[in-house]
Amino acid sequence: MEMKLRFLGAAQNVTGSRTLLEVNGASILIDCGLYQERQFRDRNWEPFTVDPSTIDAVLLTHAHLDHCGLLPKLVREGFRGKIHCTTATAKISTIVLLDAAKIQVEDAEYKKKRHKREKRKSKYPEEPLYTIEDAEECLPLFAPVHYDEPVTVSKGVEVSFHDAGHILGASMIKLSVQNGDEKRLFLFSGDIGRWDKPILRDPTVFDEADYVQIESTYGDRVHENDEDTKELMSKVINATNNANGNIIIPSFSVERSQEILYCLNELMIEKRIPKLMVFLDSPMAIKVTKVFKDHPEMFDSEMADYVNNNQSPFDLPNLMVTRTANESKAINHIGGTVIVIAGSGMCTGGRVKHHLVNNIARPESAVLFVGYQANGTLGRSIVDGAKEVRILGQKHRVKADIVRVHGFSGHADRDELYRWLSNIKKPPRKVFVVHGEENSARQFGDFIREKTGWDVCVPKYMDEVALD
Repeated sequence: MEMKLRFLGAAQNVTGSRTLLEVNGASILIDCGLYQERQFRDRNWEPFTVDPSTIDAVLLTHAHLDHCGLLPKLVREGFRGKIHCTTATAKISTIVLLDAAKIQVEDAEYKKKRHKREKRKSKYPEEPLYTIEDAEECLPLFAPVHYDEPVTVSKGVEVSFHDAGHILGASMIKLSVQNGDEKRLFLFSGDIGRWDKPILRDPTVFDEADYVQIESTYGDRVHENDEDTKELMSKVINATNNANGNIIIPSFSVERSQEILYCLNELMIEKRIPKLMVFLDSPMAIKVTKVFKDHPEMFDSEMADYVNNNQSPFDLPNLMVTRTANESKAINHIGGTVIVIAGSGMCTGGRVKHHLVNNIARPESAVLFVGYQANGTLGRSIVDGAKEVRILGQKHRVKADIVRVHGFSGHADRDELYRWLSNIKKPPRKVFVVHGEENSARQFGDFIREKTGWDVCVPKYMDEVALD
């Protein structure tokens, strides 16, 4: 049996997830994500390493942009197979890809005008990476399945998708290869969620595998507990309210925005913060929240109880949803303190940039970072302590209170990753550690070796590994 893994993305970095499995004469791509780190964005424009028309199927773990965001380019360049994923992932991916395409087009037009005005050229083409029409071409290729439902994707290759507990519809992929009397079992973790978190069920665990690919976003650290998170949130919100500033929360539209609403609702009910106006300033997050309401079968027991009692933690009495650009701009004219949840989570695009322009130089305001900030993103520059940042072509002093809240992470930390991995009873033939910055991936690889003695590999970008 000839098998090979090719690591085409998220290898010693966090975004651009792409792994190619070549087996039984078939080529199967696991995820097709967009690079979001500044130093890796050139890779989005490069031709695919393999001819997209030769790829037989895509297996999509979930709908975050760093896992699905290059699908329109893949399809435009020749891919015609099926994109296998869960129903919720297909629905959310549709929202995410159409929104990403719209932003690509708008950003290209904005940069073209700005560079013409400044009489300079960009290192990136002044055209969109892909268009709305390109994104729409992807949609008929989605082939949704239910959790645990086996699907044959090529001769002798069967896959099933299992709840990852990361975002709605997110999956771990179990892939079985049969060739005569030989059989191999692969596990692709995707992004592993966390145990005992609100809204979603706990991650699925497995007791056997020949080969495991596991993420390592937080493979070098342990998260704070939930009560610490709520205490920090309430402390920052109350202090900012007393100073008459605004609270800006850059947030991923999928899962994180909904979890923030859940937390704010609890804090207001518990009277730990005042009932401030809360703006969900993300058309995409508004649409994704509707998908949540359409899939109660994916909720954990606590969330299901809310739904069964005709309640929703997403419907705060003082919640305002802003669908249009004019509604978003109007927020800046409101007196007093408001809480603004806006995309994107790493400040790489979207409406949050405009809110940062209006608040980052105000010492009375606060910016709460509630998700991972990849190296090379605007968000990472801010949390790393930059005194001045460039936003929408202009430099701004950073004077607002910058607060990082790790407890909202949708990614398992080091101990939770190991908890998931340690359910495998027999040593796998090899474990591949991906989707983590170099230090995090290497530290977690060492941690696994020390704990288990297993054969662990931390692949680099474009590495190829032959399997037996």
